[in-house]
Order: sequence, then C-alpha cells, then structure tokens
Amino acid sequence: MGGSGDPPEGTPEGGPGGGEEEYRSVVFDESFIRAARLQEFSAQERLADHAPAVRRRAPVRRGLSRQALVLVLLIAIAFGTAIYMGVRHPYQGPAESGPPAEPLRMTVIPLAPEGEVPGTGDTDHLYASSPAAQFRIGAEGIPLPAARRTAHFSDGQVTNALSIAKDYIVRSSLYPEVLTGDQIRPVRVLLDPDQLDQFDQSFAHPSADGRHAPTGWLVRFDSSQAQLADRSIRVQGTLQAAETDASTLEVTADHTFVYALRAVAGEKAKTAEASLFTVRRELHFRFDREDLRLHQTQLVVSYVQAGPLSCAEDSTNRLHPLLAGQTAKEGGPAGTDPYATGGTTALCGSLAPGSQPKV
Repeated sequence: MGGSGDPPEGTPEGGPGGGEEEYRSVVFDESFIRAARLQEFSAQERLADHAPAVRRRAPVRRGLSRQALVLVLLIAIAFGTAIYMGVRHPYQGPAESGPPAEPLRMTVIPLAPEGEVPGTGDTDHLYASSPAAQFRIGAEGIPLPAARRTAHFSDGQVTNALSIAKDYIVRSSLYPEVLTGDQIRPVRVLLDPDQLDQFDQSFAHPSADGRHAPTGWLVRFDSSQAQLADRSIRVQGTLQAAETDASTLEVTADHTFVYALRAVAGEKAKTAEASLFTVRRELHFRFDREDLRLHQTQLVVSYVQAGPLSCAEDSTNRLHPLLAGQTAKEGGPAGTDPYATGGTTALCGSLAPGSQPKV
C-alpha cells in the first residue's frame, strides 16, 4: 500500500522515483557509444536498403595486448642474454689462467775490449768487415718459425705467442726512442700486469740485484755519450716455442744485435768515426691463455752480454759503450765482497778480437 501522498497504484512509471531511478547513475557518453558492438542504421539507410534496424560493428582493435606481448618478449630475450653472458663471459675463466707471473731473473754481463775499439766513417764498410756482414736488418732478422700445435695449444695460439715475443724483442731492442731516449712505455704495455710493479721499480730505483736492472728489460744507451750512426741495426737469431704444461706456453729467444754508434759531441759528432756495439740477448717468455688473449707476456729470464764496455762502468741503468778509438779503463769490475750475504757477484767478460770489425 502506498503512502498518504501516493496514488493507490504507486508512483507512475516514468515519474519521479519511478523505474528510471536505478539508471540515473549510468552515463551513456561518447566513448560508451563508440564501444557498442551493435549500431543502429539511420532512417535513410533503412528506407534505401530495407536493412535490419541494427548492424554488428567490427570489434575495435586495441594495442595494449600486443604491446604487452612485445614487452614480455623483450624481457625474455634480455633475461636469456644475461644468462648466456654469465656463462660465456670472456673475463670469466680462472681455469684458463696460469699461476701468478714469476719475477724476472736477469743477468747483464759487460764485455771489455782487449785493445782500442776500431772505427770508421763508413758504416756500411764497418758492417761488411764484421761478423754481422750477413745479418738481416731490423725486424727481418727475427723471423717467425713454422708454428706447430702442441698437446693443449692450437697452431694459432703458438703463432700468437711467437708474434708477441717478437713484438717485445723489436720494441725493446730496435725502437730508436727506447735505445737512445727515455721511452719505456712501448715495452711496458706488453708485460703481464703481475710484472708491472717489478718493471716500474727497476726504472724508479735501478739495482744490480738480478731483479731491478733496466738493461735487463730493454736495451738503452747513455744518450749523453752515444747516438745511433745508422738506424739499420743488424740482427740474427732464433725463436722456439714449447708447451710446459696444459696451461702454459714458453718461447725462448736468442738474438744478437749489432748497432753502429757514434759519439755525441756537438758538431764533432757529424764527422766522428762510427764503431760497432754488440748485444746478445737470451730471453725466456711465458704465456697463459689470458696473456695470449690480451697480447701480453711474462718475461721470466733475461741473460744479456754487451760490449765493448768497461767493466768499471755500471751497466745496470744504461749501457755506456766504448766508442771508436777508446779503450777500457784500467782495473777490473767493481769489487765483490764474498762475506756480504745480501750482495751480488759482479760479472765481466772479455770481448774476443774476432768479434770486432777488421778496419
């Protein structure tokens, strides 16, 4: 029964408080209409085609699902790449690297002439009259041998080790800026990082202790005393590679270098006679797979003989060649105290007359 103010049948349909009250919150806005699946034909369309009152609209394509699919795919690819790089990362692989590099052990032996150092103004004649007459010039005198694979290293890895060793020899024995200048970086960049502290200590505080002589790392002359008279340095020697264990290759180098030098004395140096200076270097290089990958090496043994030098001169930091017309200073090498347990034994040899040019 209705209220006192309502008709007996209740509120009329369509009137205030009628059936439309429950639809007042529904708003048929433009987006709602556009999203409808059914669309009413216009009156003109119905008259012309006698079509049904409504037609079904094609579903609206939404981009969200496709974008979400692409996003998921990208995430999956990134995740897979991260896993792959974690497994195959080039810097990962302690098993590929050998033990830490050993300190370089070095010996530098000066060779004193028995008489006056021969010289001439013609460097070609100087070389031709010496045992270096058939030596090749520069890096051509350091040919690479045929590379043969070992039990654990391929042909390419053996060739790589030989090439790095040759590169070190060329930079440390033939570069003019190293021989008569103060450049050491061309050599330093080829060393295994484990040896850099020893290398730097050698040049900061040279010592004849068999560990810290700059002339054990490279060839360099006293630039205030001698200069190159000819940059066509003569070279002859050999390279050999062998496997020492499953993770290590070793290259042995034995080369003789012959330099034409002239005194540094202002204008007189232009007319000063040239003389030959000979250095024999026996070097032992060691490589693990990390060294081969990074084009670096471990120099573990350096045995150097050089002359003509005076045994009384210190050959630790630089070589002080005896030039044309000079003779060795009187007296032998620096004194050695056999009772000093921390000291080193001074070594000096005699330069055979047959090793000098016949001028």
